[in-house]
Amino acid sequence: MTERTARPAPAAQAPHPAEAPHPAEAAHPAAPAVPQDPAAPAEASRPAGAPALPTSVLQPLGRLRADWPRSFADRLTAPLPGVRALARLAREGAVRPRPEGLRDAPLLPFEPGPLPPAGPSTVAVTWAGHASWVLRIGGLTVLTDPVWSRRILGTPARLTPVGVRWEDLPPVDAVVISHNHFDHLDAPTLRRLPRATPVLVPAGLGRWFVRRGFTRVTELDWWEAAELDGVRFDFVPAHHWSKRTLLDTCRSLWGGWVLTDPAGHRVHFAGDTGYGHWFAEIGRRHPGIDLALLPIGAYAPRWWLRDVHTDPEEAVRALQDLGARRMAPMHWATFVLSSEPVLEPLTRVRAAWAHAGLPADDLWTLPVGGSRVLVP
Repeated sequence: MTERTARPAPAAQAPHPAEAPHPAEAAHPAAPAVPQDPAAPAEASRPAGAPALPTSVLQPLGRLRADWPRSFADRLTAPLPGVRALARLAREGAVRPRPEGLRDAPLLPFEPGPLPPAGPSTVAVTWAGHASWVLRIGGLTVLTDPVWSRRILGTPARLTPVGVRWEDLPPVDAVVISHNHFDHLDAPTLRRLPRATPVLVPAGLGRWFVRRGFTRVTELDWWEAAELDGVRFDFVPAHHWSKRTLLDTCRSLWGGWVLTDPAGHRVHFAGDTGYGHWFAEIGRRHPGIDLALLPIGAYAPRWWLRDVHTDPEEAVRALQDLGARRMAPMHWATFVLSSEPVLEPLTRVRAAWAHAGLPADDLWTLPVGGSRVLVP
């Protein structure tokens, strides 16, 4: 396989709009600019009047660094909950839907089917559930945040089965990870993969994979990229955080991915995120996103989850900020992580889409196990 990485210089952070009642921005200073490669092409389709964006310098894939910061807490766009917020959550007990909110669980869409045929020019997505996608792009099969386990730490068992049987997967060419929370980084699932599978992960998370025997691990910072067999993987910011143990809060980074095939087709996988200024910046740096895989669930109570999980209306706003044409919702109908009724995300995203006047055919509300083909 042909493998390269790109290390674009970060742009200055965009202003963060005020959010009420308690979020506050933690400033993220811009990193020093990387010298530009005179031969690198300039960023295309820049909005009129916008400043020029940095070019990229391609470097070998497989970069692991030992000098990442000890903490990425300066990347937070809202403070983490304190003792008072935790006490309020315990007092209100609003961590699961009420019985009436769970009543519709049997109605959650689950329609597994065969993966669509995929040639070198195909772009197709299959939703396995939660944030796990089987993405066919540029001749590659890519898994996003693969979680094939029946349950994860701290939650009830899945509401819907995995949409794609592991045995039915084609050979996996790459895996992208958004962050280290248990519903996005699942050790039992990853143990099923050959250890030579290329894995692209946020800064600071590479050691987790190396300890488990993976041999082709690439750590990326925001606005850095890797290229595998002509498909480009750009790691982009998200409004979230990271934690896996009591002692590793924000020790690794979090973010989303923009995948671009040789023909220029682009898919944005947002990972896990709240709403904020980064979406517009991602869209400015990566114009012409054809499909955005955006989270619409795990948003209630709003005072508790607003900073880290978009609600359906915010997901539609995020799509518009990205300048993306189509949206496929995710991060719902799988695990019970919050208190909204289980079918409410679907109802609300359809209403928000219609209210925004967007073409109905461009909202891909896939069932778990469902597929859509962007480019045959």
